[in-house]
Order: sequence, then structure tokens, then C-alpha cells
Amino acid sequence: MNTLAAPPSQAPEMPAAPSAAHRPQLDAKPGAITLITFVGLLAAGLLFTAWSLVGDVTASGAPVTTWVPYILLGVALLIALGFEFVNGVHDTANAVATVIYTHSLPPNFAVVWSGFFNFLGVLVSSGAVAFGIIALLPVELILQVGSGAGFAMVFALLIAAIIWNLGTWWLGLPASSSHTLIGSIIGVGVANALMHGRDGTSGVDWAQATKVGYSLLLSPMVGFGCAALLLLVLRAFVKNRALYEEPKGSTPPPWWIRGLLILTCTGVSFAHGSNDGQKGMGLIMLILVGTVPMAYALNRAMPANETVKFVAVAEMAQNALNRKAPTALPALEPAAARDALSTYVRTREFNDRVVPALAVTAGSIGQQVRQHGSLAAVPAEAVANVRNDMYLASEAIRHLDKSGAAKFDDETKLRVNTFRQELDSATRFIPLWVKIAVAIALGLGTMIGWKRIVVTVGEKIGKTHLSYAQGASAELVAMCTIGAADMYGLPVSTTHVLSSGVAGTMTASGSGLQMSTLRNLALAWVLTLPVAMALSGSLYWLFTRLF
Repeated sequence: MNTLAAPPSQAPEMPAAPSAAHRPQLDAKPGAITLITFVGLLAAGLLFTAWSLVGDVTASGAPVTTWVPYILLGVALLIALGFEFVNGVHDTANAVATVIYTHSLPPNFAVVWSGFFNFLGVLVSSGAVAFGIIALLPVELILQVGSGAGFAMVFALLIAAIIWNLGTWWLGLPASSSHTLIGSIIGVGVANALMHGRDGTSGVDWAQATKVGYSLLLSPMVGFGCAALLLLVLRAFVKNRALYEEPKGSTPPPWWIRGLLILTCTGVSFAHGSNDGQKGMGLIMLILVGTVPMAYALNRAMPANETVKFVAVAEMAQNALNRKAPTALPALEPAAARDALSTYVRTREFNDRVVPALAVTAGSIGQQVRQHGSLAAVPAEAVANVRNDMYLASEAIRHLDKSGAAKFDDETKLRVNTFRQELDSATRFIPLWVKIAVAIALGLGTMIGWKRIVVTVGEKIGKTHLSYAQGASAELVAMCTIGAADMYGLPVSTTHVLSSGVAGTMTASGSGLQMSTLRNLALAWVLTLPVAMALSGSLYWLFTRLF
């Protein structure tokens, strides 16, 4: 019986995986010097963290009555740094896949290069993303983070994020570490509310969560659309056909496109460190504030002249708020004012007690700082309360400004917002050693386990080998998107931006997409939030029974 071959036009379409000649060498083992350097940097980072922590605690004069909180602190710091390490393991591919698959850099050199610029990105980060993440946490747990419930919260959300990150890494899926951490935070908030007999939706700052959700949702769309558009523009103005074809063997691209690819790899690595590194920094500061408030709750480095200014601004804010407060209400005691602000920050339900409570709290903060002369001189037994008052006042002002419920005039709004800036400068600071510890953890993490997701990004999104122009377009858009998000304090997913950018360039060039991979990516994207919420909520319930 004769067998007729199908015409080429009717042949089944198969993904065009890179041939052995075109595929980069991903299995090269690191040398002994690299391994020794890696272990040495890891040990140095842990020793530097311990030395800095002991030095800060000793300098603060905080009394040591029991070692239990410090043991929990050490465990919490290791887990937080472990999260950043796993973040680096998981997200390295986003920066290096394009330079590896276009043969612009050798694989092992590329991951070391990426790790170094992740390190630098963490060091120069602003801290805005760090405190934006903290704002998602339940207010009552932030105020009592040094308690058993506070440690349960930190352990639950970090361990849940690590479990999901490692699971998706094992499957080679470029899921989002940012998405995972935010899902874990929401899970803890919902579980905490349900455990206290409240509606689960009351345990989360949904306004802040919505803002973060929009950034996570829109960033992949920006990556896909802008990378596709950039490739089309490049094809319209640059007619060198070699840029739009797969590499010939292991030959590097032309010098200028190679330089652009290395530049964008560097930019994505730097931006990833600057954005993702802050998430770990925010959680570490939360742990430190709750465990060693004398050393970390207030900015002890604030100079005396700034302290005088702080007191004056607090008094002006109090006077402006008193003029706007209802006169028929009885005067509030500081404890009652604190309860009123705590309820408002948690529920966002404005009432006539909020403005008087804010005025009383502003006056109490200014009086305590003036009484002691500086933030550094606030006694150990008062530090936690002063810091909590500052946090509540700052968050209440933020929500009032956003909602406009208090209907402040321009002068009052100016004085109140100036007071909030002073509060934030007194409480929202990150010691240099925290930045260095997170930078080392994230930078070293980028050098481990990168192959799984590099292969997915480089081979399994499109049906053809990644071209030079596609790699440059996807990386350039990712670098700019993440950098812009960092400027506005928004946590975005490097993974989503880069992988969607690669998909956009494949679509624009007519290469086609591997739908099985896209289905897996979409499934990971859809499942990340509910799975992280379920994991962290369950772990929080378990840990509250243990602590």
C-alpha cells in the first residue's frame, strides 16, 4: 500500500526548538574558585548580619530579660533572607535568558553579572516599595508584631511564599515572587479577621491591595504590548535581516546589538534588585521593630535640630486639627484616641471621633519627643508606644488624604501632610546592614538553579529560537517598566513583564506561541494568589496555636 506524504502546507505545525548547534551550553559546571567565593560571601553575609544586629542591640541599651524573642528574631531573619535567596533563584532567568539565548554572554558569566547588579540595585533602593508592602498587613498585627501572633504572621507569609516559589521553580514555571508574597499577606489578613470573628474582607487594606493588584495585572500587558510595538518599530527602521533571525551557531550578535542586550540585562537585574529586594527589607524591618523596638522602632540617627523641627510641626498639625474637630465632643484621652485611630485605619469608616483623635495623638507624640529631647533619648519602655502612635497617625492621615472624608482646607492639609512626612522620616528607615544582608541573599540566589526557567523563557514561549531583536525588545521594555514602578513605589512582577514581553515579540514577528507553555504560565498566574492565600492562612492558624 502506498503512503502519500502530506503537502508541506498541511503538515502539522511543530515547535521549532533550538538545534544542538544553536542551543547555548547550559550544563557547564562552576569552577572551584566560584564555589569558594560563593560560600565565602554567604558566610560573610550571615556573620555581618549577626555582628550588626548585636552591635545595634548593645548600643541601644535594651535590657535582655529572656533570650526567647532573640531566638525567634534570628529564625525570622533567616527565613526572610531565605525568601530573598529563593526570589533570586526563581527570578534570575528574567534577566539572563535573552543574553544567554542570543549568545551575548556565556551562561555562568551572565548569572554572576546579573547577581552583581541585583546586589547593587538593592543597595540603592529607596524603600518606598518596602513600606508599601507593609501597608497591606493587618494593622493590629503591625502594632503587636513582637507578640506571638506577630511572629506567626511573619513566619506564615514568608514560608508560604517560599513553598510556592520553590514549587513553580521545580516545574520550570516563571511565576511571580511579588504575586506570591502579596497573596501570602492577604491570606494572613483574611485568616486573622476570621479568627477574631470578623468578616474576612476586613483583614486587608483593599485599597492598597487593589493598587498593587492593578500594577501586577497591567505590567504584563505593558510588557506584551510595548515589546511587540518596539520590535515592529525596530523592523521598520533597522533593515539588517540578521537581527530578526536566530543566531548562527554560537556566534555572538553584532557589537551594537550585543551591547544593547548586555545593557538591558544589566538594567533588568538592577531594577529587579531595587524592586524585589525591598519586599524582604520591609518584612525584616517589621521583625526588628517588633522584637528590638529600642534599636529599630525610631530613627535614632535623627539630629537634634531635626527633633526641634519635628516637635514644632506636630504642634502646628495639632492646632490645625483642633480647629477642624467637632466642638460638641468630649475630650479624648490618649488611649481612647489611639483606639479610635486604630479602628479607623482598620475599617476605613470615618466618624466624628477621627479628627479629634488625630489631634490628640499628634499632641501626645510632640509632647513625648519634646520631653525626652530627641528620638534617641526616648526610654525603652516608651519606644513601642511612641512608634505605634506615629504609625497610626501616619496611616490615618494617608487614608484621610486619599478619601477626602475630613474635608480639610488647603492650609490644614498642608500642615497635616507635613506632619506625616516628619512621622515617616522618624519611623520609615532602613539600616545599611539590612540592605547589605538582603543584597547578598538576593545576589547569591541569582547564581543558583537558574537553568529550569531560563529554558522555559528561551525555548518554550515561542515556536522559534529567540532572535537578537526579540531579546533586546523584551529586555528593554522590562527594564523601563520595572524602573518606573520602583520610582512610584509599586511592586511589579519582573517575571510577568519579561515573559509577556518575549511572547509579545514572538507574536509581532509572526513566530507563533507554544500554547501549552502559555496555558501553564496562565495557570500559574491564576493559581498563585489563591494558593498563596490558602497556604499562608493555614500556616498562620497553625503557628498561632504554637506560639
